[in-house]
Formats: sequence, C-alpha cells, structure tokens
Amino acid sequence: NTQITAWTAAVRLAISFVLGAIIGVERQFRRRDAGMRTFTLICMGSAAAMLISIWIPQTYPNFLNGDPGRIAAQVLTGIGFLGAGAIIQSHGSVHGLTTAACIWVMAVVGLAAGAGMFLAASITTAFTLFVLVSLERLERRMYLDGVNKILTINCSTSTPDLKGIRKIL
Repeated sequence: NTQITAWTAAVRLAISFVLGAIIGVERQFRRRDAGMRTFTLICMGSAAAMLISIWIPQTYPNFLNGDPGRIAAQVLTGIGFLGAGAIIQSHGSVHGLTTAACIWVMAVVGLAAGAGMFLAASITTAFTLFVLVSLERLERRMYLDGVNKILTINCSTSTPDLKGIRKIL
C-alpha cells in the first residue's frame, strides 16, 4: 500500500527506529564513534525522506516541476558525506570504513522501511548484524594466523614506562 497516512507513516518510522537502533547498539557496544543515536537517526531520516517521496505525488498529483523520487535518491548521495566524515586516516592506516559502510547500509534500510519494504529492511539489518558480529571473528582468526599479530599490554600504573616497553619490543 503506497497510500501515506499518519498511521502508515508512524509505523514505518517506528520500524526504521527499531532497525537503526539494532545496528546502533552493536556499534555502541564496540565503543565506535557512531552509536545508537547516530544509526537510529540515519535510519529514521532516510525513512522520512522516502515517506516524503511517496507523499508528494500522492498529495499533488499534477506536480509537474520535478521528480519527487529524487528526494529518496539524494539520501544516498548525502549520506556519503556522513560516511566520509567517519573515515579517519592516521599514521598511514585508515579507520572507520566499517562505520561508514554501516551508515550507508542503514540509510538504505531506512529507505526500504519508508517504502513499506519491511521484509527487505529486516533481512538487510539481520545480515548487517551478522557481518558486524560473526565476520569480525573470522577476520581476527585470519589475521592471527597470518603475518599480523595483536599484542595487548596491560599496565598496573597509570603512567607506564613507554620508552622501556618500546625498547623491549
């Protein structure tokens, strides 16, 4: 049903809220910069943009001066700027690519929820959660068996002797 009423809008926004919060909780749990609030807002904002895209031709059937579908299409372009802001380059390594990808995927989930494609939005959210949780374990195993090693050093003081540690390493 493409008819946008107050009820359908509320349901679609509520579903986008829940789906965005699911991924946001995972990111928050891992102490990433973008957490539950960010992902929930991205998903709901995308859903609202899709609702507007559907509502405009429904309300203004003789709207001749533009393509209301562009509202939803431009969400993905605009969300790229948020993703770019999540990517940080520091000392030759890049951080935040997964967060940037999640931001983009959650925008798509929001668009799907706003369009009433609840099954597609839910499956995408489930697969995203699977990638974030399960595939990270597989990545760790692959890296630990390869050239890269992860070394964790626990210090009993708040001001460890970093020069001494570096010398030992």
